[in-house]
Amino acid sequence: MLATATTTKRRADSTKRASASPTGERLSTKHLRPLGDRVVIEPTPHDEMTKSGIVIPDTVKEKPQKGTILAVGPGRILADGKREQIDVKKGDNVLYAKYVGTEFKIDAVDLLIVSQKDILAVVAD
Repeated sequence: MLATATTTKRRADSTKRASASPTGERLSTKHLRPLGDRVVIEPTPHDEMTKSGIVIPDTVKEKPQKGTILAVGPGRILADGKREQIDVKKGDNVLYAKYVGTEFKIDAVDLLIVSQKDILAVVAD
């Protein structure tokens, strides 16, 4: 396909729409509303250096299993038509299974969206 000024402009417009909300603002974590029993988690970053001063490269770092909940869905709909109650709330620190969910970035912040069943425990402060 030959790129013309019109197709280039369409691509640029669609890129702008993908990174902005309908009101023209940039997408941020405030605009997230998970569906069903899903929650958005910001993983707690691990130390980049050991106590003895050795720098740990990204390729050998373990995936984090602890994070803070940023947004909570309304709960999934059960067979009888009622909503399942969500046991966690925004701001909770949680432990979650190691290789679950979908990772994504918003404003250079790594986020994870997981189902409630993948959350193992709420960490008490």
